[in-house]
Amino acid sequence: MRISIIAATVAATLVLGACSSNVVNHQQTDTEQTKTNMTMSTQNVLFDQSPLTYQAPQFDKISVQDYEPAFEAGITQHDAQIAAITNNPADPTFDNTIVAMEKSGAVLTRVSKTFYNLASVISNDEYQRIEAKIGPKLTAHEDNIYLDAKLFARIEQIEANKASMNSVDQRLVDYYYNKFLRAGAKLSDAEKAQVRDINSQLSSLATDFSQNILQSFKQDTLLVSDKSQLAGLTEGEIATLASAAKDAGKEGYLITLVNTTRQPILTSLENRDLREQVWNMSANRAIDTNGPVLVKLAQLRAQKAQLLGYPTWAAYVTADQMAQTPAAVYDILDDLAPKAVDKAKDEAAAIQQQIRAEGQDFKVQPWDWAFYSEKVRKAKYDLDESAIKPYFELNRVLHDGLFFAMQKLYGITFKSRKDLPVYQQDVQAFEVFNEDGSSIGLFYFDPYAREGKGGGAWMDEFVTQSDLLEQKPVVYNVLNIPKPATGQPTLLTFDEVTTLFHEFGHAAHGLFSQVKYPSLAGTATARDFVEFPSQFNEDWDIDPEVIAHYAKHYQTGEAIPKALLNKLLAAHHFNQGFDTTEYLAAALLDMEWHSISAGTQINDVAAFEQKALAKHDIDYAPVPPRYKSAYFSHAFAGGYSAGYYAYLWTEVFAADAFAYMTEQGGLKRENGDQFRRRVLSMGNSQDLMQDYIDFRGSKPSTDALLKRRGLKK
Repeated sequence: MRISIIAATVAATLVLGACSSNVVNHQQTDTEQTKTNMTMSTQNVLFDQSPLTYQAPQFDKISVQDYEPAFEAGITQHDAQIAAITNNPADPTFDNTIVAMEKSGAVLTRVSKTFYNLASVISNDEYQRIEAKIGPKLTAHEDNIYLDAKLFARIEQIEANKASMNSVDQRLVDYYYNKFLRAGAKLSDAEKAQVRDINSQLSSLATDFSQNILQSFKQDTLLVSDKSQLAGLTEGEIATLASAAKDAGKEGYLITLVNTTRQPILTSLENRDLREQVWNMSANRAIDTNGPVLVKLAQLRAQKAQLLGYPTWAAYVTADQMAQTPAAVYDILDDLAPKAVDKAKDEAAAIQQQIRAEGQDFKVQPWDWAFYSEKVRKAKYDLDESAIKPYFELNRVLHDGLFFAMQKLYGITFKSRKDLPVYQQDVQAFEVFNEDGSSIGLFYFDPYAREGKGGGAWMDEFVTQSDLLEQKPVVYNVLNIPKPATGQPTLLTFDEVTTLFHEFGHAAHGLFSQVKYPSLAGTATARDFVEFPSQFNEDWDIDPEVIAHYAKHYQTGEAIPKALLNKLLAAHHFNQGFDTTEYLAAALLDMEWHSISAGTQINDVAAFEQKALAKHDIDYAPVPPRYKSAYFSHAFAGGYSAGYYAYLWTEVFAADAFAYMTEQGGLKRENGDQFRRRVLSMGNSQDLMQDYIDFRGSKPSTDALLKRRGLKK
């Protein structure tokens, strides 16, 4: 996908997620021990700072049994530290209150980051049990902090006297002040009690939603016994399905789902009845289990927004983002929707012509689109996906493509760290260095899909960069590439190549952070800014120098033929009507679910979806939303409620920035250093639009976006 997916990771309320950045990140140096620490068992490695490079987790020593006692000890420790801040008899100051809060909660931060990151990549019944149990406790713990009137009084006093502070310190004060306000610090005791109850329910429901989806990945599979039904797939792809069946203890060929409504297998599968079965399995998954859950989530969010003085949850969310209002979001989505649908209808006409040319008379359906659009693409560009994939072998793309581009742009290099433990055998660890040999941090790469792993692709952090805490970043990227059969190469689609580059854009944002305070560091920006660096990084995969360096045949090492490469680049904007329409449909669904007012009754999820799409004239049957509501983790469990629009909002920045950099000479160190200094290193330490202006010299325009999506020449 041109816009790849940040995971539906269920983040703890006290843990910073790569694309859910409005959460508090309380940390403390481990030299600041409380009496609670003194009682901790030395058998639990999560109690103490890791001795590994940059506090990398000791994956080889962590046991699932360590989590619950570590959570309990971390909460107790943090409670004591916050109480000491709250009850400090000295007048409140920036250092004794704000900085003290930044330093607090080291154990809780460590266990939360480790647990929730691993719960998204190696989840099992025990992880899910702990997640369900600990979520409400973490929510209550956060409420105890942000609804505490005495502590808020200290924050208010510091906010009122911040004028003499430097700009970064003022921004941190504002961060905490607004965090308290948005949590409900000024509500009455009765209203605070309501907020606490709602927060507890929301935490449990979000966990239920996420776990239901994980369960659906296990249950919603299709076993094919007759190999002939798989006509159109390569022998390698068929072998992968056979391997999946064997791993599941079954005979035959097991078709499993990826995160989105669209399923990659539909591009090649000739059997129309089987395509329809796969699509229906995808589009209707988790509706029985998650339908009631998502309705309750939307209703509770509306109630909470009303308590906090906002008409809808969308209004509450956007007030703290660059967009500021739901109206601003609807304006940009509704402006693009008719352009995208018109483009999709043109694409559908070409598909319909292809169907008729083959002597068929059916009208194109969602399960037909990928199959016949691939035929149209082959005819239009003489381009065959199966002819492309041999030139995109995973390790070569990673090392000779992504790492090469990052070295050219930023001067960085990657050293394999096989001495560091990993949480799963396919994960690779790297240390990242500047050109002068100084170390930046650690990067983990987790490429393959597997049971218990969330769908999609994402970045997150095990350790957040912070000058205050003397921490270097430890980040990771996750993809969900089907693992080939033993002995076979991992050959990527070009969409998967783009996803790899996209996710490292997030990793670069975390790695290059040079911020004092952890709550403002790395990817801790507004959600409608955080996707900018990742989308900006995507287009380096088609830079002529970069693609020439990595697009080589996995067997012969020969460069991709110029004619084939030209076809690939010419087809780069193919199917953008579909891509844009399915994205906009999902973004509008997210906004509509979170634009309901408190007390709204919803009895039929499918009817709500249809009405919402029709309202925005994007109910075009052959192009369903990228996510339907029941498996829309971004919106209901992944921190992107009323925020999925962010991918498009930030693509305006990304396209404009890439066009500007191209004008300045493209893949050059001077350009990379400027982007790194002005954007990637800044985190949330100053106004985000100012970051962009400092880099670009002006605010972005939408012109480059329309060209990037093929909606304008």
